[in-house]
Amino acid sequence: MSKLKIAVIIGSTRIRRFADHPAKWIAEIAASRPELEVEVLDLLDYPMSFLGEASATDAENETAERWKKKLREFDGYVFTAAEYNHAPTAVLKNAIDLGEFIHKPVAFVGYGGVGGARAVEHLRLIFVEMSAVSVKTGIHISFPEYLSILKDGKTLTDYAHLVEAAKNQLDQLIWWGNVLKAARSA
Repeated sequence: MSKLKIAVIIGSTRIRRFADHPAKWIAEIAASRPELEVEVLDLLDYPMSFLGEASATDAENETAERWKKKLREFDGYVFTAAEYNHAPTAVLKNAIDLGEFIHKPVAFVGYGGVGGARAVEHLRLIFVEMSAVSVKTGIHISFPEYLSILKDGKTLTDYAHLVEAAKNQLDQLIWWGNVLKAARSA
């Protein structure tokens, strides 16, 4: 089978965001898999108005169309999911609402409160409604790991349980990606 094209989507646009760490880390691991072709998409490069907002400019509408067109290139997605107030970022939810993910697998690398678990659970429910398939294994970067990366110079690779979760998650993403790609082609 041909390689699966996977997007790693940076789900935060906040100043001094942590999202670049997990996005770069999971993209490097995924790129080392011979079954995958990986591209990182940064929501900073797609400034869009909120879905249905009457004050959307032509440029924002054009960006939303460019975003949707870009997403169609991929067979699956890995999202970095920051957790703020027990939920994913508004900019990520908006990008999902403006995108197309029908019959494609999605995976999550969460961070923040309880490793981003509550944000990831929100996203799983959203993607059911988007007719996408969420893989079982999530990657959850806990607060002590988060701090050790920012303050002590550690990397996510220093945590064996995160590396193991990444392997399992990508195995599942590849399996679902191949199954759904074949089904979409049939």
